[in-house]
Amino acid sequence: MPIRPPTVVFLLSVAAAILGAMLPGEMLGGHALWLHYIGKPLATVLLCWKVLRVEVPVSARYRRAVAFGMVLSLVGDVFLMLPGDLFVPGLVAFLLAHIGYIVAFAPGSNAKARAAAFALVAIIGTANLVGLLPRVDPALKIPVVAYTVVLAAMAAFALARAWTPAVSSALPHSARWVAIGAMLFMTSDSLLAWDRFAGGIPMSPLLVLGTYYAAQWCIARSVERA
Repeated sequence: MPIRPPTVVFLLSVAAAILGAMLPGEMLGGHALWLHYIGKPLATVLLCWKVLRVEVPVSARYRRAVAFGMVLSLVGDVFLMLPGDLFVPGLVAFLLAHIGYIVAFAPGSNAKARAAAFALVAIIGTANLVGLLPRVDPALKIPVVAYTVVLAAMAAFALARAWTPAVSSALPHSARWVAIGAMLFMTSDSLLAWDRFAGGIPMSPLLVLGTYYAAQWCIARSVERA
């Protein structure tokens, strides 16, 4: 199946965002960073457009909630890429984005699936916090913990949606993509946190942004009733 033009532009935007963050500042006449400044928000804008253009969504409420999450993600993208330390505003924007995703993902899953999903992500989230918190500045510990809890809840509701037979049989496309997207989001944010607070992750822009945009793309695809 041929790749559609909007998908090509999205992939080029992601590539620009990653290359702009990785290339030395003196390359491209000192303007390599502008690739990042242009590509990063553009890729998220294109995903918002994709969500709003779905002809047959899972539901109008689901699309609105995911679109809300995408818009707040765009705000977070801008905060995190701007010069200066805007980590906390970016963290708050993404926390609100995950609340939007929770509104989309939570309805429909059963108690058994939720219990299993929350147990799994609690183990992952706790392991991350145990390793990270000693390295986090004291002023950032509460925001980081709050964000981790909301992120874990988002991922748990997404997994529970996929693990609930009534949902996975009625909406197999949506349930599958949102579960993949949620776990990729946890992976991306874990890599970002370890790189920021522990440092030393090789090729971190490629790993962090690659998994981030893969996550958002999967979540955008989950809006389709296919």
